[in-house]
Amino acid sequence: MKMLRVPLLLLGVLMCSQGFAATAQQEKMKTCNADATTQALKGDERKAFMSTCLKKAEPAKPMTQQEKMTFCNKDATTQALKGDERKAFMSTCLKKK
Repeated sequence: MKMLRVPLLLLGVLMCSQGFAATAQQEKMKTCNADATTQALKGDERKAFMSTCLKKAEPAKPMTQQEKMTFCNKDATTQALKGDERKAFMSTCLKKK
């Protein structure tokens, strides 16, 4: 029975630790809040700044190879490409994305 406690305890700790990981939105909130504090904003000015700051788009991350493949495959299917034409399209598409 004691042998079972250790794995269960470890499993519980691992499951709880995922709940504590900060999400991207939380990180963005921290950054915007720190910027507002640095600028000594208060009241409506702070609310407006936070709203604008939180709405800013994050820089686009590069596509993974799997995402490129999916994107190019859908595009080739939409264009109804077949055979050598499809191969050529896929090759150029995967190189440029």
